[in-house]
Amino acid sequence: MDILHTLPLPAALALLALVDGLSVGTLLIPLFLLIAPGRPRVPRIMLYLVTITVFYFAVGVLFTLGIVNVIDLGREFLASTAGRFAMLAGGLVMLALGIWIGVLDARRRKRAAAGDPTALEGRGRLLRWRERLLAPGTGRAAVMGVPLAAGLAEVAGMLPYLIGMTMLADAPIGMPGRFAMLAGYCMVMILPALLLLGLRVAAAGSVERPLRRFTGWMQRTGAENTSWVFGIVGLLLARSAFTQLGIVLPVVG
Repeated sequence: MDILHTLPLPAALALLALVDGLSVGTLLIPLFLLIAPGRPRVPRIMLYLVTITVFYFAVGVLFTLGIVNVIDLGREFLASTAGRFAMLAGGLVMLALGIWIGVLDARRRKRAAAGDPTALEGRGRLLRWRERLLAPGTGRAAVMGVPLAAGLAEVAGMLPYLIGMTMLADAPIGMPGRFAMLAGYCMVMILPALLLLGLRVAAAGSVERPLRRFTGWMQRTGAENTSWVFGIVGLLLARSAFTQLGIVLPVVG
């Protein structure tokens, strides 16, 4: 956060948006659609990207319109003893959740290495879902439902997005300027997927194999990355709460 505050607001928002652009909803799902056998279904992929962009823009508008009072209330609450204990509890929960996700992922990897077919069930379901989504008879409503579901599932945990919206709400600019920056933020979020779509269309043969490897890496490490994010954020929150409460942690060694 300190680094972000040293940057101009557009640059800080662009940096956060690029991080958000690497999430499951904004990149991994579009990648799975891109590497489907045959020619890429550009209209359906574009419909997906437009839908998730509009979703995050709409959430950002609601967030921006009502966030100022929420920020003030939140600051007052976090400055109180109860708020600091709440932050400590939240940090410890996030830390425990990160460890739990990491343990489950390690167990899944161990089962997969031992040849347990159930460890790969999630991947098979994802491939079947992709086939149905790209089938000729699938309607637009079904395609649009996927990014909406992904956005609803992810938005509460997309820390860069929440930080960016808070910075935007705090900025001393008018509403038109905020909404313009919000629109730019959402466009930058889908920029990695748009660039990969352009590469897939322009040079299908040369980029298909790297895209498959990248998609496989993201799928394999998704749980591990989530575990680290939750664990690090939880640890930082808990440490900050301990400091504000005047609790001195013992130093080992």
